[in-house]
Amino acid sequence: MSENKARSFEESLEALETRVRKLEAGDLPLEEALGLFEEGIELTRECHEKLDAADQKIVELTRSNEGDVDEVLR
Repeated sequence: MSENKARSFEESLEALETRVRKLEAGDLPLEEALGLFEEGIELTRECHEKLDAADQKIVELTRSNEGDVDEVLR
């Protein structure tokens, strides 16, 4: 799992897209398809975590001196 966390957002998204393409082809044995689906779920979670972290950073960077978030950027 630590190997997965070292991936960039773009690498995680590319890995997810690869698994989706394989699943959409529809010619996999059930066990292999299930394994790819599980990997896809984990990659989706990784991508969401990275996006959430980026969003939080943007909020922190755009916070005014009074602690309000500049609504123009959101």
